[in-house]
Amino acid sequence: MNAWVLRAAGAGLLILLGIGVGAWLTISHFRPVLDEAQDRVSACTTARDNLAGLAQEQGKALGDLTLAANERQARAEQAVSEAKAGADLDYAAANRLQQERTGGDQCAAATSIIDKELGL
Repeated sequence: MNAWVLRAAGAGLLILLGIGVGAWLTISHFRPVLDEAQDRVSACTTARDNLAGLAQEQGKALGDLTLAANERQARAEQAVSEAKAGADLDYAAANRLQQERTGGDQCAAATSIIDKELGL
């Protein structure tokens, strides 16, 4: 029985030694790969955070540009309406003057303007 116990203890020690050597070999083989993967994850996380910040800044800038464009459009529409109102007054005054020169006849006024434009 003594020999059997020694063999079992020796086999157990060999198994434990095999497990230890196998674990050490596995760790020494996969540790650099794991470290490289962790470095890549860290780099990707940093890049993602940078891109998210840039996207947020671009969104804010785009919103500011949209607001500025809307303000410019409103000012342009107001300027056009003011210019149109001013032009309507000038147009009415020009029609009155033309009618006074032609004796009040609108057809004669139109004919006179057309002839003048054509150089007749």
